[in-house]
Amino acid sequence: MPAQTVAPNVKGTSSTHTLSANALAVLKSRYLKKNEKGEVVEKPHDLFRRVADAVAAAEREYGLSDGAVETIRDEFFSLMAETRFLPNSPTLMNAGRRTGMLSACFVLPVEDSVDDIFTSIRNTALIQKAGGGTGFSFSNLRPRGDLVTSSGGTTSGPLSFMKVFSEATNAIQQGAFRRGANMGIMRVDHPDVLEFIDAKRKLTNLTNFNISVAVTDEFMRNVIEDPGRDHLVRNPRTDEKSKLPKEDGSAWTVGQVFDLVVRRAWESAEPGIVFIDRMNNANPTPHIAPIEATNPCGEMPLLPYEACTLGSINLTKFVRDSFEGRMIDFEGLRDTVHLAVRFLDNVVDINRYPIEEIGARSRSNRKIGLGIMGFADMLFALGIPYDSEEAVNVAEDVMSFINNESHKASEKLAAQRGTFPNWKGSVWHQARKPIRNASTTSIAPTGTISIIAGCSSGVEPLFSLVFFRNILDGKRLAEVNRRFESVAKDRGFYSEELMEKVGEHGSIKDIEQIPEDVRNVFVCAHDISPEWHVRMQAAFQKHCDASISKTINFRSDATVEDVRDIYLQAFESGCKGITVYRNGCRENQPMSLSGKDAPAGTTPGAIVKPVPMPAVMPAISVKQITPFGNMHIQIVVDPKDGREREVFAQLGKGGDIANSDLEAICRLISLYLRVNGSLDDVVAQLNGIGSSLTIPTRDGRISSLADGLAKAMQKYHAARDRDGLESLLLTGRAPSSLPRQPLARATAAGTSATTDDHAHYKLKCPECGGTLVFVEACAKCRSCGFSLC
Repeated sequence: MPAQTVAPNVKGTSSTHTLSANALAVLKSRYLKKNEKGEVVEKPHDLFRRVADAVAAAEREYGLSDGAVETIRDEFFSLMAETRFLPNSPTLMNAGRRTGMLSACFVLPVEDSVDDIFTSIRNTALIQKAGGGTGFSFSNLRPRGDLVTSSGGTTSGPLSFMKVFSEATNAIQQGAFRRGANMGIMRVDHPDVLEFIDAKRKLTNLTNFNISVAVTDEFMRNVIEDPGRDHLVRNPRTDEKSKLPKEDGSAWTVGQVFDLVVRRAWESAEPGIVFIDRMNNANPTPHIAPIEATNPCGEMPLLPYEACTLGSINLTKFVRDSFEGRMIDFEGLRDTVHLAVRFLDNVVDINRYPIEEIGARSRSNRKIGLGIMGFADMLFALGIPYDSEEAVNVAEDVMSFINNESHKASEKLAAQRGTFPNWKGSVWHQARKPIRNASTTSIAPTGTISIIAGCSSGVEPLFSLVFFRNILDGKRLAEVNRRFESVAKDRGFYSEELMEKVGEHGSIKDIEQIPEDVRNVFVCAHDISPEWHVRMQAAFQKHCDASISKTINFRSDATVEDVRDIYLQAFESGCKGITVYRNGCRENQPMSLSGKDAPAGTTPGAIVKPVPMPAVMPAISVKQITPFGNMHIQIVVDPKDGREREVFAQLGKGGDIANSDLEAICRLISLYLRVNGSLDDVVAQLNGIGSSLTIPTRDGRISSLADGLAKAMQKYHAARDRDGLESLLLTGRAPSSLPRQPLARATAAGTSATTDDHAHYKLKCPECGGTLVFVEACAKCRSCGFSLC
């Protein structure tokens, strides 16, 4: 697909912007209008014109003439067409169209009655049908086993209702154009907090929920100063406090609860933490309601029934050359900030909110979330490594400037249009500062809009300098970061082969073909220590009204203590929340082997991961009679060390149930073999297992499916001992007629792995087959814009 130039053809505009092939693909897939046949009937410049027309129309409410409205419309058009600024996806999709719902993030209350709970479920469905994400606090629900006065029975607790919310999202997203996502939050002093912390230990649970524990400053101070203190919880129905009991009659301590949160985050990246007191200390309207929850990616702490409209400035547009070298164009940035604030304030007016209560509260507080994207690319352009003091200083300078200018812009609008209705009694009122918007800045995820803008996502470092996009006939196209490609060509080390290598490695840190100074600047997420990730998040948080959507990336060999240290660093450095992701922790849930069972070369008690498997491996075929028919078995062998690594089996006429049971057994066997387990141990476990069906054979009676599998493995061992492995490999049949589904590659998303020191596990995008990466508190596809949130 060729690149396309957006050429504004309206008064007062002359610049152009070239959209990449990837940007065009995303626009056609998700944003541009389609007719009843599904054919695209809108071009990119039509989209920007549609949005500009709709948003500028709000100016008429404030007495502007038609000519003035037209001028503002043209400025809005250029703002987007030049990709200096883009609003969030719902605004691009819905502005000027029938749906008209333009906000991305909402928070709904969940109060302690069946009527209130199911009202919120209904409202969730309406929001997610229109493409919004929802956040909830489940802290107000009475704990499991507590009294239900109306019936005399007991409640099943908050977790049971979370599952109902999750199922509603599953049903709604089937017909929605944007995947529904939820944030579930529970206070650390809720009696069911342990169950909540474990809610996503099994990753098939609550798959459309991110979860975070809301911790208080007092709790964190006790973690640091008095971790042995008994942890107290409060029943939200009775307000009674009590110790959190253990099964043996003792009580959980504060330190033990915190350590459980940390361990679960290390295992599966959830739960995250929100520092709820810090969020409420920054609540601009505490006289209206306290903050209890955030939107799904955590960047917008919101009141119940509140929404926020988001947009992001593309920082790559504000780096310019001068006699002194490359510099940040703060004058141009100022103009864009002021115009973007006006744009987002207009969106509050034209937004068609899905629920009356949300519309009323959103217009009363008029919160907007102006953020940024392209920060990593800005650093590349300035020649500054992400993990450096200089980069942290740039982050503070840029965000401080944007925050201050956004407040000035909002004050100017207040002089023209009036303050937000809830201004009296707010922190702005106390500061004697008339302002149009209760908050103005938030750093949100920019997965798809950063693809449209052709820049890096949010404030995250790049996950890789080269991504691969699947195209026709099974081929793939390498998409190289523009700045890196330019430097590579200018410096004379560019080649397609090298770009392929960079894409496979995910890092250039140890690629000696690339000059050292280039390697130092073009660092990627896994080159950067978690401490620098947190420092960067804290630098932006210092100058941001709301919060930051960011993931703290860890290498796969990070320890639980490493994660604990980062959680403490996030609290002490002023962050409002934290989300971590340890590389590979979701793709292959590890097995914990201890003592004498641990494979050679590992530490007792260490976490052992299945070894990665090449795409092509030799296998030995074995045929075995079973009570369910003939079983065809493939035993996959690693020719490098002779170890059996995987087992596949299928029954010729076994039926779906027997074959599914057999597949499950083989997957578990394969998992064990890929952590260096022995086939002899498998035979010992399965041999002789009985069932209601048996069958006689020359080798003795086969008493079950598992027993038949064990007998087949014994045949294989006997043949290997007699003839040798090499002879068997020469005569063994290739497993072309059997399904090739090793455990690690048969997950819902699919995985693969490489074996170099800097390799990272990869999840495949279910839409385009590209690579999913964990950034901005979510898994996203850099190729097509798909997001699990």
